[in-house]
Amino acid sequence: MNEASIKQFKEQLRNRTMKMAVDVRNLMATRKIPAIDRPIVNQLIRSSASVAANYRAATCARSDVEFFSKICIVLEESDESKFWFEYLIRITVLRESVIRPLRIELDELVRIFSSIRKKMKEKVKRS
Repeated sequence: MNEASIKQFKEQLRNRTMKMAVDVRNLMATRKIPAIDRPIVNQLIRSSASVAANYRAATCARSDVEFFSKICIVLEESDESKFWFEYLIRITVLRESVIRPLRIELDELVRIFSSIRKKMKEKVKRS
């Protein structure tokens, strides 16, 4: 990948993570959530927004080690968002059919960030 391709890829991921966070928030804003489950929904919103915020921070990293650290957080928050969706389905606050596109996007993001983390881990070890 050349420098222009890398820059374009990073920008696409910034846009995707932001869109995912906004879509999660907007979806949850349209739902009637029982009071007991509101903290869980708030945590889902926070973790999905953290994916976008920490990826943005990763793209501004000053070193490979800092980038690797932020990508680890991004991956953790992406997986946490997946957990909260699964939990909300199991307690019947959400239906799978309603959130399927968001879960698919999160699955893809987790795979992408897992791959990036793996490559960066090898790069950081070599340096």
